[in-house]
Amino acid sequence: MSAAQAALEAKLPTATLSLAEDLFGILGILDGNPGLLRALTDPAREGKDKAALVSQLLAGKVSANAVAIAAGLASARWGSARDIVDALETLAASVAIAVAENQGLGPAGLEALEADLFRFNQVVGSNHELQRALDDSRATAEARSALALNVVPGIGEVARLLVAQAVAAPRGLKPVALVQRFLELVAKRQQRWIAQVSVTRPLTAEQLHRLQAGLDNLYGRKLKINVTVDPTLVGGVRVAVGDEVVDATAATRLAELRRRLAG
Repeated sequence: MSAAQAALEAKLPTATLSLAEDLFGILGILDGNPGLLRALTDPAREGKDKAALVSQLLAGKVSANAVAIAAGLASARWGSARDIVDALETLAASVAIAVAENQGLGPAGLEALEADLFRFNQVVGSNHELQRALDDSRATAEARSALALNVVPGIGEVARLLVAQAVAAPRGLKPVALVQRFLELVAKRQQRWIAQVSVTRPLTAEQLHRLQAGLDNLYGRKLKINVTVDPTLVGGVRVAVGDEVVDATAATRLAELRRRLAG
């Protein structure tokens, strides 16, 4: 899954919502075809053969990017059928979240999406009758999605897609539980815009300005910086942005940051 997420990351700056819709569509196809899922998780099959099977099945039905992402997942080894479809759901949601990020020019878009999804969970979570209606298997997926969107009017297009997906295809979860998973993905994406900086002594205003400029240049985006003073720190500076940690083992990058702080 980590390899698939890394490969997807290169596509996210230019991703469109239609790619997320295509991936959710593929998810529906796989969830509805147990035989195909068994074939894609068969350890006796070569990865290239499984990728070819997916490519042949999806050709002309979704975008080439969506086919490539699904084929890449299929080529990997999976412990169970549930693992591969869960991974596909995560990738689809990640694309949608990146679209919100790009539309809002960074954290503003993610904050707006987070607020929309949180609003849905608040409304639904406090209304048991509404929860029953959204869980009613006698209603069509379209009808349940329409009801869900009616109770949170005015939310953005990315939130509409994720809410509709959570209600139409909760995949064994309550819709609010799946939306909560999407919220966790949004929070993880937001961490890319926050630099957790540890230093051995308090920074002056000038040093903080230099640090801001250095980190923005290093990561290619405007970061929010949270500074913590830790006198026991070895190396002088430790920076964590998302899953990446720059510490004393990254001597070149740290040397550049220390040079900027020193002026």
